[in-house]
Amino acid sequence: MTLGNYEIFIRVLVAGVLGAVVGLEREKRFKEAGLRTHFLVALGSAVMMIISKYGFNDILHEEGIGLDPSRVAAQIVSGVGFLGAGMILVQRRSIYGLTTAAGIWATAGIGMAIGAGMYELSIFGTILILVGLELLNRIFKFAIPKAYQLTVECLSIDSIKMVIENLTLHKFAIKDYRVKMENVDHTTRYVLELHIQSKNPLEDNQLTQLLYKLNGVTSINFE
Repeated sequence: MTLGNYEIFIRVLVAGVLGAVVGLEREKRFKEAGLRTHFLVALGSAVMMIISKYGFNDILHEEGIGLDPSRVAAQIVSGVGFLGAGMILVQRRSIYGLTTAAGIWATAGIGMAIGAGMYELSIFGTILILVGLELLNRIFKFAIPKAYQLTVECLSIDSIKMVIENLTLHKFAIKDYRVKMENVDHTTRYVLELHIQSKNPLEDNQLTQLLYKLNGVTSINFE
């Protein structure tokens, strides 16, 4: 089976456009991989898929030549996996970039489908990716607790205990926490780092008002 030049160009173009659409959503959210990255992943996947299917047609008629048309395409999946791994960051026992990495992987699938000529699947898949990235959190917002990172500086261990007790009393779920000791000007300072969850929207001043009234709390940082 042969593929005309115009059809090849159309497939690569459509793959790039669909990848850019997904990347635009990531770009708006200031993520690590944005418009250009998703565009290139989708376009490159389409090109490699076309090569995998049609790139060796000129030698298939030769005696003793047998080819697996899926071999090149299969390497796209593992190759994009390495690219996605570079998007994932672990910081303070929290993971960032996992959704973007999954988006890169899914965008490669879109490009592969376009390269194989499966336009309907690619367009439908792109729509579902956008729904997943943009709408799922809104649809299930009532059921998904919002996660926050809180850093509290205290003057004593007793202050740390009061902070944890007050957060628990006010229905904040504490996922994990750690305490660091720092010596500043011959004074011991305790830094409490917490990851908390709340089902209700939370603003900075709510935590500030709750915790600053506690004895020994000197600083609060809320993210």
